Amino acid sequence: MCADTPRTFIFHVDINSCYTSCEKLLDPSIGNRPVLVLSNNDGCIISLDAAAKALGFTMGQPWFTVQEKAKELGVVVRSSNYELYGDISHRVMLLLESYAQEFEQYSIDEAFLTITASLPQAQTLARRIKDDLARRVGVPVCVGVGESKTLAKLANRTAKKIPALRGVCVWDALPPQRVDALLSTLPAEEIWGVGSRVAQKLAGMGILSVQDLKEAPLGLVRKRFSVVIMRTVLELRGVRAIELEPERVFKDQMMYSRSFSDPVTSEDTMRQVLSIYAQRASGRLVKSGQVAGLVSAFCSTSRYATGGFVRADVQVKLPAPTADPIILTQACAQLLERATFGMVRYAKAGVVVSDLTPAGATALLDPFALSHETRDIAGLVQSIKEKCGPRSLGVGYGGLAQSPTWEMKREMLSRRGTTHWAELPVAVIK
Repeated sequence: MCADTPRTFIFHVDINSCYTSCEKLLDPSIGNRPVLVLSNNDGCIISLDAAAKALGFTMGQPWFTVQEKAKELGVVVRSSNYELYGDISHRVMLLLESYAQEFEQYSIDEAFLTITASLPQAQTLARRIKDDLARRVGVPVCVGVGESKTLAKLANRTAKKIPALRGVCVWDALPPQRVDALLSTLPAEEIWGVGSRVAQKLAGMGILSVQDLKEAPLGLVRKRFSVVIMRTVLELRGVRAIELEPERVFKDQMMYSRSFSDPVTSEDTMRQVLSIYAQRASGRLVKSGQVAGLVSAFCSTSRYATGGFVRADVQVKLPAPTADPIILTQACAQLLERATFGMVRYAKAGVVVSDLTPAGATALLDPFALSHETRDIAGLVQSIKEKCGPRSLGVGYGGLAQSPTWEMKREMLSRRGTTHWAELPVAVIK
């Protein structure tokens, strides 16, 4: 095919070390120092930049085991700031979507785009997307371009591994000898969609490298594995077999679950927990334009607790679909009748809303409608919180101006400089 002939390419864009890049974006004082981001309750490492990796830190390391080392080496450590990361992600995705004919946000830090262009145009566009995100949002990304999603992911991986490509790789523009070398040396397990178990079975068939997988007989792959792996083989051959999926607006369920910084042992404290979680679940329902027909709540001890693992749960069918925070709170409070308090030290609790439907999709007759729902209490509460802050209003035990002592430990939390007026970045002119 002529290089100037327009064709449809898949672009795969992801943010380099997303969480640490977001932290650097609002804190220029970090400079070139290595950065680590910790999980909920500052438990373990969930994101680290290249400088931190070079010092020997790895994903999943418990924070208490490397705390002294990080201090000695001058590593910048941050608690996970999901509100900041989510907002930066939203800005990135809006910009990417403006380039695309079709668009799929695959995760918080990566997306697929389809763009019709010639090969030279695709190369120019890939570089422009990378530069545009750096200029308009401020985060570094890598861009991979291929004729299928699998090849685009592979191209993105190549862009990360080969510094000379400067973060952009168009698969069809690579020299054939380099493509052959990459496919022959890369283990099949490294390909998107091929896990370790599948890789073991492939190895038993003599399929070790990506090149081996690409050349495997389709019929044999389909017979020994699934249609998913057969599609992967087709994609490696440049045949689009995995289509982009538009974002699902309505999910099957939503969960709000957190571990406690301090164990919960009293009924009043657990009532407070459930009230706050139910109201946060209500806020999420309002934002997504949904109502729930079923509410579940649970609390549990640590699996390593002395005396064995203890869990209590309850499931409540609501009289009518709702997002009302009062009704959800009352339903979750039924968990208190099943939990034991005093000696049991609960380490975690959660609220799950399911049986979700679009709000207003089903008109109820007046005798069956919930009075709070007709007054849109949930929408009112959420609008006040959006204008005045998440802690400006609460219902019952959930009406707190300050964080309770059991809430997640986030001792090294950065500022939420893109969503909170009180936490805007401060510039100092000297």
